[in-house]
Amino acid sequence: MENREWVRLPTKWINDYGLTDLSWQYGGAGADNIAALMALTVIAHATDADTGLARVTYDHFSASTGLSRAKVSKGLDVLERIKVVEREPGEARSMYKLANYDTSGGWGKFPFKSMYSSGTITAFKDFQLRRVAELDALKLFFLMVARRDRQTNLANIGYDKIIGYTKIKRVRIKTAISFLAARSLVYVERIPSTISPDGVSNSYRVVGVEPRTHSGNQGRKLDAIDLNLS
Repeated sequence: MENREWVRLPTKWINDYGLTDLSWQYGGAGADNIAALMALTVIAHATDADTGLARVTYDHFSASTGLSRAKVSKGLDVLERIKVVEREPGEARSMYKLANYDTSGGWGKFPFKSMYSSGTITAFKDFQLRRVAELDALKLFFLMVARRDRQTNLANIGYDKIIGYTKIKRVRIKTAISFLAARSLVYVERIPSTISPDGVSNSYRVVGVEPRTHSGNQGRKLDAIDLNLS
């Protein structure tokens, strides 16, 4: 496996509210949407930095995510339907291209190296594709990648905007954040509120992206939240 800390992920579809197309439904559709974002993670990690092309076999998808071949196929169908991934004409089934891949802009830093242990994406090991929290968490994770501020290394996004970009129900957002934090995908930090001089708001730092750029070494008065996730 390559030793890249992060890879480029096109984010226009996220900023254009594309995550709202991935809704939760009990049964096949909800599981397929979870599988889609899991498969997109693997494709992004395998993408050539210059071309946006990735060669990924079904065996590699399964080894990295724990998904069955049938569920990988369903997830890839979703990615094609929402126009996030394209299959290359005339190429083998294992060749994919990230739609709107452009090295000059329109992308976010998506963590790579930090997500793996022994060739498997650690956070996916206990995914069952049966819980709405899994889909909510993945949608929120992709949103945080897209909304990360490059100067502060934080995604400062409130519940109203989260709902707008993802259609995650407000009552489920805290659970989704806790799900990500428990699996070491994001850190949750407190920053001074822009609304109230005495208040604070939550911001989110994607684990594995610019790990040396954080509140502690920027001289900012940010306090990390100690989430009780037991």
